[in-house]
Amino acid sequence: MKNIKNHSFLLLIGMVMISIISCKRSDGDRVPVSTDTAKPGVISNLKVDNYNGGAYITYTLPKSENILYVLAKYQIRNGVSRETKSSYYSDTVTVEGFAKEADYEVTLYTVSRANVSSDPVKVTVHPKIPPYISIKAATSIGADFGGVNVKALNPLKKDIGIIVTAYDKSTNSMEIQDQHYTRSDTINYSVRGFNTDPRNFGVYITDKYGNISDTIKQSISPLFEALLDKSKFSPYNLSSDTPIGYGWALPNLWNGVTDGSAAGWHTEPGHNPPFICTFNVGVSYKLSRFILWERPDYGSDLYAFGHGNPKIFTLWGSNVPQPKDAVLPLSSAVGTVVGDWINIGNFTYPNPPSGLPPQAHNAADNAFVMEGVNFNISLAAPKVHFIRLAVGLTWSGGNIAHAMEISLYGNQQ
Repeated sequence: MKNIKNHSFLLLIGMVMISIISCKRSDGDRVPVSTDTAKPGVISNLKVDNYNGGAYITYTLPKSENILYVLAKYQIRNGVSRETKSSYYSDTVTVEGFAKEADYEVTLYTVSRANVSSDPVKVTVHPKIPPYISIKAATSIGADFGGVNVKALNPLKKDIGIIVTAYDKSTNSMEIQDQHYTRSDTINYSVRGFNTDPRNFGVYITDKYGNISDTIKQSISPLFEALLDKSKFSPYNLSSDTPIGYGWALPNLWNGVTDGSAAGWHTEPGHNPPFICTFNVGVSYKLSRFILWERPDYGSDLYAFGHGNPKIFTLWGSNVPQPKDAVLPLSSAVGTVVGDWINIGNFTYPNPPSGLPPQAHNAADNAFVMEGVNFNISLAAPKVHFIRLAVGLTWSGGNIAHAMEISLYGNQQ
C-alpha cells in the first residue's frame, strides 16, 4: 500500500512538473515554426483575373515544403496600404478594396515557416469599376413625406453604407442625417423628420474599405405629413375578420396605451393566419408610414419577440365608401387587389437589436419594443379610407395574434 501511495505521489508530482513546463513554454519564448532561415524562392506563372473593385492573382509556388503563405502588398488609394495573405495550400491570392478602375501595382512575397520573405515579385492589376461607384451611379433621391426617399441598386450585394446629408442652418453646412448600412440588392428607404421648407440634401456611398463616392446633391421640399387623428377611428367589422378574444376590443389598438399595462387587440385562440382586423380611419389619407407597438414584457410575463406578436404582416387599404368583405391571402405582392382591397405594404418586424435569439432577448430589446417600430409605406400607394391589418406569421407561429397600438401618418391632400 505504501509503494502504491508513493507511486501515486510521484506520478502527481510528475504531472504538475509537466504542467508547469508546458505553461512556461506557451507563456514565454516562442520557438520558430522552422529553423530553416534560407530565403524562399519566388512565385511564377502569374495570371491576373480582374473583377469589380479587385483582382484574383494566380501563381505557381516554388518547390519547397518550408513555405507558409504568400503575401500581397498594395495600395488601394493614395496613402492607404493593404496586405492580404494566401496559405501554402492555395494558388490564388485576392486583392481588393481599390478606389477606382485603374492600374495598381501589387508586390508579392513567399514567406517561409521561419518568417523569412522571398525577393519581391511585382504584378499590375486593373480592377473593374468598384461597386461603391456603380451603386452611386444607380442611386436617386426624391421628396417623401417628412423627408427624402433614397433608391439604389446593389446587384453584387456588397456591404455598403448610404450616407444622407442635409443643410443645417445652425452650422451653415451639410451635416450627416442618416447612415444606412446594407448588402441588399435593392435599396428603397426614407429619412424623415424635416419640415416642408426647401432644403439641400446629399447622398454618397461608402464601402468597408473607407472609399467614398462623389455626392449626389439636390434641393428637395419634403412632403407634408401628419399623425392621423385617432379620435376619428372606428371598427369596421367584416365577416372574415378574426374574432377578438379575452374580452379585449379593437379600439384598444388606438387608445394610446403602449406599455402592456392595459388591453390591446387580441384575437381569439384556435384560428389560422392571416389574423385580421379592419377599421375606418375617418377620412381618406395618402399614408406615409406607421408605428406599431407590439406587446412588450410586462412584469414576469414575457411577450416581446414571442407569443402572438406579429412577425410578418400586411396592411391592406380601401378608398371605397363601404368596402365589401374579401378573404385575404396569407401572402401577396404589394399592389395586389382582392375585391375592394389593395395590398399597400408587406412588413417584417425586426429581430432583437441585441442580436440575441428572440426567446433570450434582454431588457434593451424590450425597451425597443416599447418605443414602437416605424414602417414606411411606398409613395406609390393609393389613398385609403379603411385599413385591414393582416398578420401572416407571429413570433411563436401559434394560433393567436396581438398588438398594443398603431399610429398612422399621412396627408389628406
